[in-house]
Amino acid sequence: MRQFILLLLVSLLSLTLVAGCGANRQDPTRDWSASQLYTEARAALDRGNFDQAVGYYESLEARFPFSRFAQQAQLEVAYAYHKADEPEMALAAADRFIQINPRHPYVDYAYYLKGLINANRGQGYLQRWFPRDPSSRNPAHLRQAFDDFSTLVGNFPDSRYAEDAHQRLIYLRNMLAAHELHVADFYMRRGAWLAAAQRARTVIETYPEADSNLDALEVMVRAYRKLELNDLADDALRVLALNDPERAARLQNR
Repeated sequence: MRQFILLLLVSLLSLTLVAGCGANRQDPTRDWSASQLYTEARAALDRGNFDQAVGYYESLEARFPFSRFAQQAQLEVAYAYHKADEPEMALAAADRFIQINPRHPYVDYAYYLKGLINANRGQGYLQRWFPRDPSSRNPAHLRQAFDDFSTLVGNFPDSRYAEDAHQRLIYLRNMLAAHELHVADFYMRRGAWLAAAQRARTVIETYPEADSNLDALEVMVRAYRKLELNDLADDALRVLALNDPERAARLQNR
């Protein structure tokens, strides 16, 4: 019985050693240095092989966590995940980089990348070929992108990404305002005048420079009239007249 147990243990040990040797033979990066792992990760990224790049970056950080390449890998793996169309993993990697390296010279890029990721979330494969109006999308991700870019512009005004982030903020502001008007129009068509007026007022108060402001004022005038809140309707009409007299005159005569 002892001999049987001994033979069994020897057999199991042999299988473990063989499996270990096989695993080593299957890992071509086992003898790579931190420098080589980083170089190959960047090369994979440049080739568009994003999954391979992610694997190299993660191996680099796991094997050489205190090397000068590991810190850069923490940031670049977020971009690799983004290009691999894995937004949750990309955002987690970017957040992790920000938390670990709040004073890193490239932390501004981490915020910029978060903004890009959130701005593009919710766009499926079909939308890339048949795009729809972005303002009709769920605005949660657009709001988060707006916050990311706002943080970048506010905290890093001299960043090389600040100007582009500012332009994206203008675009996102207009999209979020237009979304509110989509909802206001929905309420108007169903006779929910108060809800429509509140949505239009949100556009004016939250996005004061948005392209949709004049449309929002018109919704407020029409909705308040339906509610017989004539003082509020007249106030909105006066503001509209200051910005677009012809439009206000047409609305006055209806």
